[in-house]
Amino acid sequence: MPVSTEPPKYQHVYATLRQEIQSGRWRTGDRLPSEAELGERFGASRITIGRAVRDLQLAGLVDRRIGSGTYVRPAAAGGYSFGLLIPDLGETEIFEPMCQGMMASPLARDHALVWGSVERHRDGKDAQAWQLCQQYIDRRVSGVFFAPIEGAADAGVNRRIVGALDAARIPVVLVDRDVLPYPGRSAHDLVGIDNRRAGYIVTDHLLRAGAARAGFVARAHTAATVDAREAGYREALSARGADTDRQLAVRLDPADRAAVAAFLDAARPDAIVCANDRTAGLLMQTLQQLGRAVPRDIRLAGIDDVEYAALLPVPLTTLRQPTRHIGDAAIGAMLERVARHDLAPREILLPCELVVRASCGARSAPSEEPGAEAQPD
Repeated sequence: MPVSTEPPKYQHVYATLRQEIQSGRWRTGDRLPSEAELGERFGASRITIGRAVRDLQLAGLVDRRIGSGTYVRPAAAGGYSFGLLIPDLGETEIFEPMCQGMMASPLARDHALVWGSVERHRDGKDAQAWQLCQQYIDRRVSGVFFAPIEGAADAGVNRRIVGALDAARIPVVLVDRDVLPYPGRSAHDLVGIDNRRAGYIVTDHLLRAGAARAGFVARAHTAATVDAREAGYREALSARGADTDRQLAVRLDPADRAAVAAFLDAARPDAIVCANDRTAGLLMQTLQQLGRAVPRDIRLAGIDDVEYAALLPVPLTTLRQPTRHIGDAAIGAMLERVARHDLAPREILLPCELVVRASCGARSAPSEEPGAEAQPD
């Protein structure tokens, strides 16, 4: 079934009211119509109207007064500036559309997203990220969106960065992953997906498709999100009563033919859940080099649904991350955090969509998947 490209109704309501405020139809101090009246005007539910008005408040356009109503605020002299600290941008495919989602968000229109610039450092990505952190502190940005460096938790650079930003009283919203390894949780807002659930859904799909010995493959020294995905994989095996042989879950280089061959000989998987689509793409090539056909000999699935997932030699079944919506939600979380520093740390987890392609060897009806819709590509 086709995926709708229409924006959510609340965004239409938000954009219309915003334009009316900025054009002078509603002046400073004016009381907007009640949510019931707006609902009647736009043919929308109270929930939809409430979301739009809440976003107007986050954008600094209105004040909501309990028991009184919603009033137009004086025009702000200037917006906030938020730093983007995404060390894996350009290397991990999900981050570019997340940043695009931030920039496209209606909430970002009056604010600046700062792409700091530092020279390449001989000590690598960790040193560059630390320099960028210091640059944002010196510029006194209003907040920082931080995607912790993959595999850097043990070195402590991620915690060093958030510690420095905390000391400078600069709010931090984490994107995609925490600074602490799973199952740890830091004291910062996090916007992403439920990675444990993602691992469960993909594994459960392969088991429903007929797999008896489903493996899990990830590269070594990857992000903490991979640990959560592996935990979901193991949970699905247990729930289905499938083989839980510990040899089935490995960390290896998916492009290393000898390592992959040794894994296949030892574990004998008939299906493999890959920690992400990049791992799946590399593993698919290696399996073909070893004479193993996908999906005839081994069913394969990934997580992320990056742009090339459908273009692999065998189109990849995968779980689609709502990357642009994650960027939009991150902007909303940041504006709330700036407005209320006393809020408890929040974890905003967006739902994913299962996209069924040829690599899993089956097409499932939407009702078969627990908590996700199987969407033929």
